[in-house]
Amino acid sequence: MPAVDGGGERDRRVVVLGVGNVLMGDDALGPAIIKHLEAAYEFPKGVSVFDAGTPGLDLTPYIADKDALIVVDTVDAEGQAGELRQYRREAVLKYAPLPRLNPHEPGLKEALLTLEFSGGGPEEVLLVGVIPSQVEPGAGLSPAVEAAVPDVLSAVVQELERLGAPPIPKPSPDVPDLWWKRNDLTGPGG
Repeated sequence: MPAVDGGGERDRRVVVLGVGNVLMGDDALGPAIIKHLEAAYEFPKGVSVFDAGTPGLDLTPYIADKDALIVVDTVDAEGQAGELRQYRREAVLKYAPLPRLNPHEPGLKEALLTLEFSGGGPEEVLLVGVIPSQVEPGAGLSPAVEAAVPDVLSAVVQELERLGAPPIPKPSPDVPDLWWKRNDLTGPGG
């Protein structure tokens, strides 16, 4: 049951999903943004921030009970590497789903259509994407995509504010734990 505040209003259920493989170069954008958000902000009740990694065939469990969804990922679009693209729900659903080429491709459109068919799912959707330079084995973002990180963070924060769920900046932000970029890969604290 959704949380209710003292005024009887239901809290917005919002999820920010970072999608991507941290060991495939620029595909790590989504998880990197999640780590930056967690390091710099606290989030109001009802907002979850989650690294979905490579969710495989179905994003539905991540978004089924949400009112709003923000997805961060690299996108295949016309333009230069590092350019920001934003797509609302209507744009994501505009064309028929393309055949999936591998099980790691997130099925955002398919998940939204599945939930729509069953009468649920988020009404508000924003895909914040960046055109990648390289999606190949390796840890770390290309310079072009790394340069886009502040704009992606800004886009996510602005959308949360628009949704009435603004994040609260930490007085002393943490350093994002981009564990996949460490040479030892022993994990946090190791």
